[in-house]
Amino acid sequence: MAEQPLHEHRLGNGLRVVVCEDHVVPLAAVNIWYGVGSRHERAGRTGLAHLFEHLMFQGSANVAEGEHAALLESAGAAFNASTSFERTNYYETVPVSHLELALWLEADRMGTLPAALTQANLDNQRDVVKNERRQRYDNQPYGTAFERLCDLTFPSGHPYAHTPIGSMEDLDATTLEDCADFFATWYAPGNAVLSVVGDVDPAKTIEAVERYFGGLPAGPAKPPTRPGELGPLTGVREETLDEEVPSPAYFAMFTLPTDGGDDVEAAELAVEILGGGSGSRLYDRMVRRDEIATEVWAGVTRLASGPSLAIVDAIGPEPDKIAAVLDEELERFAAHGPDADETARATAQAERGFLEQTETVTGLANALSQNATQFDDPARVFTAPGRAAAVTGDAIKEMAGRWLAPGARTALTYGGTS
Repeated sequence: MAEQPLHEHRLGNGLRVVVCEDHVVPLAAVNIWYGVGSRHERAGRTGLAHLFEHLMFQGSANVAEGEHAALLESAGAAFNASTSFERTNYYETVPVSHLELALWLEADRMGTLPAALTQANLDNQRDVVKNERRQRYDNQPYGTAFERLCDLTFPSGHPYAHTPIGSMEDLDATTLEDCADFFATWYAPGNAVLSVVGDVDPAKTIEAVERYFGGLPAGPAKPPTRPGELGPLTGVREETLDEEVPSPAYFAMFTLPTDGGDDVEAAELAVEILGGGSGSRLYDRMVRRDEIATEVWAGVTRLASGPSLAIVDAIGPEPDKIAAVLDEELERFAAHGPDADETARATAQAERGFLEQTETVTGLANALSQNATQFDDPARVFTAPGRAAAVTGDAIKEMAGRWLAPGARTALTYGGTS
């Protein structure tokens, strides 16, 4: 994708606005990133960021409970929200004729959510989140693997040691006062980026944003961010789980460089070559040749305020053999690096991933908000393919030797059942 002109504006209350024209279809994507995620939660109140993702749809001063979704549905909009370690985002893609409706709804809940925050709403949405935890994590085979790996990887109290879903105990302990404090601290215009992409006039769009958001108070200064740095792991910290799962399995986590620099590009390409699908080294060795696994996958979670994370999942009857073969393949890769074909395929896959993420107005709006929030540069999104293409085989080899060394990871072994 060629770089597209961006129109940027900052309101007096601190809200950052990014507008990008795309006149292919008569749609407009509205995307707000708030700079708050699970890494910003305090001990004893984990899960608040994700809980707020749900509470923000329960009404505000001028929108009754259930009306936010009803209005968007009646306008033919697609909408949702998500929470991660470092941010919470809310997004809707609407026919361009309903752009101002989307802006008004977002502004109303940014400015007035506490007016509709009741004990009944809190209790209801807390139950929704607890059910989500049961269905997607606690009662799902291998569902808590990522959560357990984070707990093994990071020291106690580290901002990334717990995942966004939070604990049942902390969700039960959350009060209305906790919610009001959390909202006042983090849901302020100065802690948000609003991106609009689509069949829009930039000047008129910015004028509408000023009209709906400009009167909102700036809010307090953000609390200082707790440091999240963590270097390469040393040694193997492993936990064996006796859980009822369909098959034994081995899950491993490695730390990687923080997102934003050249190192993470090389490290992610290394992970892609090692485990990114059926053409990868680990799949070829474990599934095709040695037949010790039925499934192997590796992927990366990029983080901008702490170490990025690489995960290897392997399903197979003998986890000990999987661990040993993983070490052999990591040692071989660190010693010799990738060949030219592997580097070219991984780079092409990175470019495909970028195109898939940004080919729609919805995806591009999200990418602009991300790069503005995390790197203070929304246009950085357009340089992603070039950054990947610039990585050499030697750089991939060097990153693998530092961050994906054999015997340097946290790991879970699932025993399985007969």
